[in-house]
Amino acid sequence: MDSERSESSADFDILKLDHHTSFGPSTGGQLPQEGAPQLASAAEAPMDAPRSTYYFVKWIQWKEEKTPIILQNENGPCPLLAIMNVLFLRWKVKLAPQTEAVSIDELMAYLGDCILSTKPCGDSEGLQLNFQQNVSDAMAVLPKLSTGLDVNVRFTGVSDFEYTPECIVFDLLNIPLYHGWLVDPQSSDMVRAVGTLSYNQLVEKIICSKHSDDSSLVTEGLVAELFLESSASQLTYHGLCELASAVREGELSVFFRNNHFSTVVKHKGYLYLLVTDQGFLQEDKVVWETLHNVEGDGNFCDAEFRLSHPAERETSRPAAAVQCPQMQVDQNYFV
Repeated sequence: MDSERSESSADFDILKLDHHTSFGPSTGGQLPQEGAPQLASAAEAPMDAPRSTYYFVKWIQWKEEKTPIILQNENGPCPLLAIMNVLFLRWKVKLAPQTEAVSIDELMAYLGDCILSTKPCGDSEGLQLNFQQNVSDAMAVLPKLSTGLDVNVRFTGVSDFEYTPECIVFDLLNIPLYHGWLVDPQSSDMVRAVGTLSYNQLVEKIICSKHSDDSSLVTEGLVAELFLESSASQLTYHGLCELASAVREGELSVFFRNNHFSTVVKHKGYLYLLVTDQGFLQEDKVVWETLHNVEGDGNFCDAEFRLSHPAERETSRPAAAVQCPQMQVDQNYFV
């Protein structure tokens, strides 16, 4: 944001969320400081910035079939990889056996083919025209998936996002997009302060409240700022419980948290994140990570969702994840 620009009349752009950016200056969900420069998207990076072209392929046993997943390097485009890994696990896209690496151009081509192969839900002329427009819009935004996504969460539901053109890609591919950054309904002050606002709208409200003579608005601004600071991990226990309830059994989807997009699945009632860090390329027993608390310190599991330790690789105990109420999450995990 331009330091000469009035904060009270600031027009907040939707944040560019990718491997270069965050909601705050390396502080998770904290409020951006007044006068701080606006976050730059990866697309605005210098042309001579280094960019990895190829990504490692890891073959895992998925439902008794050898299936490839794409691993994330330090600067990998996590929105693209999360979407593609859903398609690989759905067997919508297949690679030649023994493939060890794939280029970003190949991934974009596979994704484009999947979008072009989708069919409209009805035969009416109106539906056909709307579908064709959606496909055209989705193909136009594909290049942005390799750099970042325009995402603006709402704190009212795990599937509530402000609409952006990139959402069309998820809709056409029937890939649910979730987050867990929700206000606890038992916290009435925070519910009133946050309301149905999106993240960007809430930031604007907080900044405006700092220059207001209305004591109630000032109070709501302070409460809203407290909410962002107390949920800097961009995940709350209420959101985690709602997420566990909303995701269907066996459903493969994309989960947004900490400005990162991950492939998530629900198995026997519990949530697991696909482990895509390329540091685990040779760790055959590390495939999934439990999503059972807001601290982000899940437990690694193998392809059969059994607990696995990278250094030991000997455990075969069944893994579990989130249970509500929140106080039982960690206590019940190993039961």
